[in-house]
Amino acid sequence: MDRGVTNPVRILVVDDDPGDVLMIEEALADSEIAKVIDVVGDGQEAMEFLRREGRHVDARRPDVILLDLNMPRMDGRQVLGEVKRDDDLRTIPIVVLTTSNADTDIVGSYSLQANAYVTKPIDLDDFNDVVRRIDEFFGRVVVLPKRS
Repeated sequence: MDRGVTNPVRILVVDDDPGDVLMIEEALADSEIAKVIDVVGDGQEAMEFLRREGRHVDARRPDVILLDLNMPRMDGRQVLGEVKRDDDLRTIPIVVLTTSNADTDIVGSYSLQANAYVTKPIDLDDFNDVVRRIDEFFGRVVVLPKRS
């Protein structure tokens, strides 16, 4: 189910590590799936983006969020909790994409209703493969909720 050029998948990347953001963007750019990628550097900015506040008043609702856990100001766990408690945002799928493989983070994220939990591989090729698989899954396989 390719959405085609007319209806690209909108992905919000929430990550404070510029190197990881660059690798995510490069891995996503390699696929044929039409997409628009927005990037914010911490959880507080993510909530402003999702609520269209401040400099993000013209932000478009993402189809999926790639969320790092460990960030300044507001971490990914707090974002996950706020999004899933918000009636207008809770249907946006959230993939936790983080370096942590701690059981407490995994269980905690799923308890907060993360849709998937993926540990960032250290190897660049493995990292690219993981991001491409997420892209393929959300870009071609699943049916995403219509944007409101």
